[in-house]
Amino acid sequence: MTDAVIIGAGPTGLACGIELQKRGCSATLIEKGCVVNSLFEYPTNMTFFTTPELLEIGDIPMTSMFEKPNRAEALKYYRRVADHYKLDIRQYEKVTHITGTDGDFTVHAEDRDGNPKQYPGRKVIVATGYYDIPNKLNVPGGDLPKVIHYYKEPHPYFGLDCAVIGAKNSAAIAALELFWTGARVTLIHRGSKISDKVKYWIKPNIENRIKANEVKAYFHTEVKEVKPRSLVLQTPEGEKEIPNDYVFAMTGYRPDFEFMAAHGIHLDPTTQKPYTDPNSLESATKGIYLAGVVVAGVHTNEIFIENGRFHGGLIAAHIAGTRSAQSIPVPTRNLE
Repeated sequence: MTDAVIIGAGPTGLACGIELQKRGCSATLIEKGCVVNSLFEYPTNMTFFTTPELLEIGDIPMTSMFEKPNRAEALKYYRRVADHYKLDIRQYEKVTHITGTDGDFTVHAEDRDGNPKQYPGRKVIVATGYYDIPNKLNVPGGDLPKVIHYYKEPHPYFGLDCAVIGAKNSAAIAALELFWTGARVTLIHRGSKISDKVKYWIKPNIENRIKANEVKAYFHTEVKEVKPRSLVLQTPEGEKEIPNDYVFAMTGYRPDFEFMAAHGIHLDPTTQKPYTDPNSLESATKGIYLAGVVVAGVHTNEIFIENGRFHGGLIAAHIAGTRSAQSIPVPTRNLE
């Protein structure tokens, strides 16, 4: 039996494993995809809106060719950290449920072939992030294969009719890259304009493309139905059907609230924030801790790598039988 089973091997999960190891505790990390799977799912050419030192964990320096690191550099860095600390990471295993009580938990999982796995641990740390569960469109045809929730790169969509739903950073970047690559791009947003939170060097670019009618934009508009070769929109002027080959639904993501609720982790009914002990991040279920963005509920822009990485020390200190008075810094800017 390990001291802790950590569900999730993103930057926060890795930080938890490292901090436990530093305190002489054992840990097993279970990840349903690859190491730092959420970062792997980011757009291929993504650049972080932060500096390398704010992504560091385990006292391992991160280097970058430029002021801000990109996705490839981050993936390489976290692989190097995981290897340096020889963390026990079980990749491509999906956790299904947890049984037992504080001091004697069993985390149940399935590998990629559907074989059951069981991992006993004194404690459990849930560090599952939020990027794995997209907010669905919830309209007829919204689950068609043409609807994509993770934009990677534009090349496959050259010469095609592409709709981008949303008006924040991810939507603006996807719309621009698709346009530059030769797709016919339509941006759809239920609000009145491009979000003011879009990065300062991107916002005027997408707005200029819209003004020049190079990217068609429908504001105050929602998708009513997704059809195999078209979209039905509800616009201020009434219902409209437009040609469409692919839909990029940049509508955000959320933590796995259902998994937490199923294991007695009480959530605030308004914010969906789980109730945790601020000194240890232990949840209402004794022995189960929460780390990273899952602590923030629906307010996923409150916690990201920059401050979620500090959760590991707080939790590890409590598990190791000590308490830390360290407060958790909460930056206000978003890494999207």
